[in-house]
Amino acid sequence: MEWDALVRKATFAIYYVLTYSLFTQLFKKELRLIGLRWMVMVLQWAGVVLCCAAIALPYAHFIPVLWAVAALGIVIVLVLLVRILVLTRSRVAVWYSASLAIVLFATFSEVIAAAFNARALSSALNSVTAALFSSLMAALAIAEQMRMEHKGKLEAQTELRNAYDVTPVGLFTLNDQGVFVRGNAALHTMLGIPNTEGRIFRWDQYFGQSTWRMLLDVAQHSDESELEILSLPRDDGRISRYLVKAIFSDGRIEGSLQDITERARTMEQLRYLAENDPLTGVSNRRGIEKSLGEAIRTLSDARPAALAYLDLDRFKLVNDLFGHAAGDEVLRQACDRMRARLSTEQSVGRTGGDEFIVVFRDATIKEAAAVARRLVDAIAGEPYQIGERAFQVRASAGVIELTTDMRVPDAISSADRACREAKKSRRELVVYERGAAAFRERLAELRLIDALDAGLTPNTLFLEMQPIMEMASPGDSLNFEVLLRMRDSDGNIVPASRIISAAEENGTIGMIDKWVLTNTLAWIDTHRDQLSKTRFVCVNLSGASLNDEHFVRDIFATLAAHERSVGLLCIEITETVALHDLDNTRRFVDRIHQLGGRIALDDFGAGFSSFSYLKDLAVDAIKIDGAFVKSMAAHPANLAIVEAIVALAKNLGIRSVAEWVEDAATLEALSELGVDYVQGFLIARPQTPEAILAADSAASFIRDPQLATLLGELEQSFYRSPGNRSALH
Repeated sequence: MEWDALVRKATFAIYYVLTYSLFTQLFKKELRLIGLRWMVMVLQWAGVVLCCAAIALPYAHFIPVLWAVAALGIVIVLVLLVRILVLTRSRVAVWYSASLAIVLFATFSEVIAAAFNARALSSALNSVTAALFSSLMAALAIAEQMRMEHKGKLEAQTELRNAYDVTPVGLFTLNDQGVFVRGNAALHTMLGIPNTEGRIFRWDQYFGQSTWRMLLDVAQHSDESELEILSLPRDDGRISRYLVKAIFSDGRIEGSLQDITERARTMEQLRYLAENDPLTGVSNRRGIEKSLGEAIRTLSDARPAALAYLDLDRFKLVNDLFGHAAGDEVLRQACDRMRARLSTEQSVGRTGGDEFIVVFRDATIKEAAAVARRLVDAIAGEPYQIGERAFQVRASAGVIELTTDMRVPDAISSADRACREAKKSRRELVVYERGAAAFRERLAELRLIDALDAGLTPNTLFLEMQPIMEMASPGDSLNFEVLLRMRDSDGNIVPASRIISAAEENGTIGMIDKWVLTNTLAWIDTHRDQLSKTRFVCVNLSGASLNDEHFVRDIFATLAAHERSVGLLCIEITETVALHDLDNTRRFVDRIHQLGGRIALDDFGAGFSSFSYLKDLAVDAIKIDGAFVKSMAAHPANLAIVEAIVALAKNLGIRSVAEWVEDAATLEALSELGVDYVQGFLIARPQTPEAILAADSAASFIRDPQLATLLGELEQSFYRSPGNRSALH
């Protein structure tokens, strides 16, 4: 009896577990869809409880547990089935529901028949009959599930086959002998494989035996299963480029083939355009700089190198007069002429507009200069025939010798300077050998630019002051111009012209102008009481700064912060800058006057401009360009120009200042013309601020007794002149 009870308990528990397993397997997808995961977990743990009860409890106590677990399981299964039927309308669920309904009906009919002695009810559907019908319904549910899975597999296979056939990428299978086992339509189209049954097509028929070995090696051994290959020439001679990906599986190669001919052609074109000029076909700036960098890296005594910079003269006229199409054709023909005269070790590139660079590898400076001369002659040798027109174009060139410590931008900049010198002097060709003075000066400028880029420090920049002497009373005033100076890393003083040129080139001129003005005003504030004889202090501002709105705004804020010193300030701007934007200049002058400052036009006459604008521009003084003053005693024409400028200034009520006064004869001539102020080495060289503070007047810097005597005589004659007047206040 005990074994019989144990077998029954085990049977009931196993039946529950099997029923749960069948349910969850049949409706795995549907159960994920409807959610209610916790109910499935309850079913699972209920089976664990029932199995434990079958082992631990006697039969009499096991039966109540069985009924409880069975009742809970039936309720959960019914809820889940209803949910599945509502959401999915699964035919498998219908058959399984029918099977469960038969079992439940048979079970409850036996209970009712036993309770109410209704034998007819129990005989209608006994347990054997119910088991048969339930098994039949369950089998139908399983069969339906298998049918649906099979149908799904067939649909997936159909979709895969359709995708295989319509994908634009060629898909193929090769056996280990390189024979195509199958391939999709795209592969047949790419390779021109005819759709002929029974014929064998091999890989090497289309790509060659060497490519087959490469593919086999990549598919079997390489982690990188991607390979770019070229096809064999087709009947029309066309060769295509493909990207093939492949893996080796079950003795076969499964792979894909993508035609990248157009993409490769496009990439090649982009690579070409990245380093070549599309108009002329020569290298562009990036390409020629790459060649130049390589030449510098391989530079040695055994492998010298040089660089030429060429500029077509007056090329802009061709564009302006005959259009850009004509100009483009001239550029193409000029490049053709240059390439015809260059060897394989010499590269030409167009850096922009009408400017070209030629890199000479394995060539001495003399050899490079000789080739550059031939290039210049070739460019200008024959007219450029464009349609019915013929153009004569000339060129200027600068050639430099490359050094190992030279940077690419520095080399180009130095060659450009040599070219500009050739153009300015009309020499066609200028050569800078290693160690040439002009070459050293340019390299010094480039180092200065680097220093300015690194930031300004008080130890590098400082101010000097050059006295400006009043002709009417040399001993009664101490006026001066503030000059910028800079010490390089070796402690040498850098010329002001070089500082300004370098600062304008790297865009820091505004910062330098602001530094000069701010420090000058601060110095005047500090020493205002010691400058009792000072009527004005001149400070130069560059054109680039005055055309910068941010700089102008900062300058007026600085002036407002130094109201006490602005009354002595006289800002110098060049005539060319003033005329660049006359309305803007007029507004600037008016604002300076409102703050109590003065304006002087520097280098007056250098621009060869019309003087009519002076009546509309309320300047306080004009500083006559030193080029006229320096040689006026020897050149009557310059004397006449200075005389006209001085007379113009007198008539307009503007003070005149003569620069570059270097000898007594010039000083006497200026006095006779009635110039108000003079400035130059004859009076005093630039002085330190301490020397200015220690001086009594501008005349106190004169050490020559004869010059002092001359000044006294000139002072008397000045007062006897009918046009004498008061100083600049």
